[in-house]
Amino acid sequence: MYIAIGDFLNQRLKQAGITYVFGVPGDFNLSYLEQIEADRGLQFIGTCNELNGAYAADGYARIKQLSVLVTTYGVGDLSAINGIAGAFAEHVPIVHISSIPPLHAVKHGAPLHHTLLDGNYDHIMNCIRPFTVAQTRLTPENIVDELDRVLSACLRYKQPVHIQLPSDITHIRIKQPTQPFQYQHYQTDKDYLKRVSQKIQSKLQEAKNPVLLIDHLADKFGFASAIQHISEKQKIPLAILGTAKNIISESASYYLGTYSGIASLPNVKATVETSDCLICFGTQIADINTGFFHYQLPENRITIQPYSVSIDDENFEGIEILGLIHETFHIENDSQPIHQSQTLTIKKNNPRDALSHKTLWPLIANFLKPNDIILGEAGCSSSGLNSIPLPFEAKYISQPIWSSIGYTLPALLGTLLASPQARHLLFIGDGSLQLTVQEISTIIRHQLKPIIFILNNGGYTVERKILGQQAKYNDIQNWRYTELAHVFYGEARTFHVETLQDLQDTLSHLENDTSQLTLVEIKLPKLDAPESLNKFGAVVANYDYGTYAMSKFKH
Repeated sequence: MYIAIGDFLNQRLKQAGITYVFGVPGDFNLSYLEQIEADRGLQFIGTCNELNGAYAADGYARIKQLSVLVTTYGVGDLSAINGIAGAFAEHVPIVHISSIPPLHAVKHGAPLHHTLLDGNYDHIMNCIRPFTVAQTRLTPENIVDELDRVLSACLRYKQPVHIQLPSDITHIRIKQPTQPFQYQHYQTDKDYLKRVSQKIQSKLQEAKNPVLLIDHLADKFGFASAIQHISEKQKIPLAILGTAKNIISESASYYLGTYSGIASLPNVKATVETSDCLICFGTQIADINTGFFHYQLPENRITIQPYSVSIDDENFEGIEILGLIHETFHIENDSQPIHQSQTLTIKKNNPRDALSHKTLWPLIANFLKPNDIILGEAGCSSSGLNSIPLPFEAKYISQPIWSSIGYTLPALLGTLLASPQARHLLFIGDGSLQLTVQEISTIIRHQLKPIIFILNNGGYTVERKILGQQAKYNDIQNWRYTELAHVFYGEARTFHVETLQDLQDTLSHLENDTSQLTLVEIKLPKLDAPESLNKFGAVVANYDYGTYAMSKFKH
């Protein structure tokens, strides 16, 4: 039985779990888009530009574990590359399909548009290569092997892959494989796994004050809940890095809090740094989660990463982590951790007072519900959300490592399509919103109904906290944010919030109603920010952390 190459590609994507394909039409991808259009199992979601498409694919993959982005060669690829790089940094699996000029033109170096007219068709792949875990240029003779290879790499390493699809081969028919695509999970030799497990068990048995430290990779690779269960079963204190917000329950019995180096609460700092058996799960050390490298983790710690383990000075490669967890702690990954809901006590203030971050976020904390999908934009929004407890059952999405402003609005489009039954809440600053605001039109076009909280403080507050509090370069033009839906020929429920009473009334109105797209403009003072952001700005402005970081890594 024979099948067209584009149809075979679609078939493999569906077998990997794909329903939606994000992207922008371009002349080199139109032939393939025709095949997506004809496929009843796939739906193309056209975004306003390729960068937004990459962000939307990122948001979708954080819910569904895989996504697809389609662009056209050169101009489309380079427009998307920032979003692809962010997904690489944050371990988000995106299949990037770039439709390139005809294969015969590539082979002969034809001087076509969307190229540099130098006959070199490797430039774009060379640009994208550092931000993808696998790459390929498809041909009729290699597609079966190559496609399965890159799809497997995307799923195994939870990072983007880059596929070049020549425009003239999409309708060429190839012999269809008899076997569907099936991702084969990596498994470690049992004797090898047992040897590493015994070393960890021996360290734990000797320890008087063991501690578990967990980061975002534990969530991306699917073993976060098992770590929390270990903590509860064996009564071991558990801390998170700041890049792992809400991946475990903050109300768990042995939850310590967030470890941020020198910026940690004293009891968290002391417990983590004096542990005689610190086990780090999926940790990635960075400036933002270690107090700008002011941290003192024990040198004899155990570090467990996807596919590798280090114990003191010994390194063990090729370790499958879920198997190791089961062998060492006898924990099944589907064990549900114990947790309980949390509410914040609201300090009584004059309801006529202007809002501030200090009064805003406790009210937001009590507005959030289990099973919400919450997106926090880099800056005031993510800092504010990091300062409050979130319902453990809620999914929290931010981009703390790459921190590309404007990311969360298009990512919201992706999460909405990935989980249409959930309530989706976006918290985004005015400066960030202006970078990617066009995607509100796509949200309207597909009749999606999130609640978007726009924190309007008249510019780039994060930058003001670092330098240039009154500088013009940190200013932006004010917009009528609540009228944006009308600009895009849509309808929205709108609220303008300036006082504590305004916010209380608005949240009460929205409590149980997700029937409409909702825009809530929250007016905040120009220089007001969450306390953690005030401290962050001062550190960045006054400390040459680069020199300190290099000295840390030398040791």
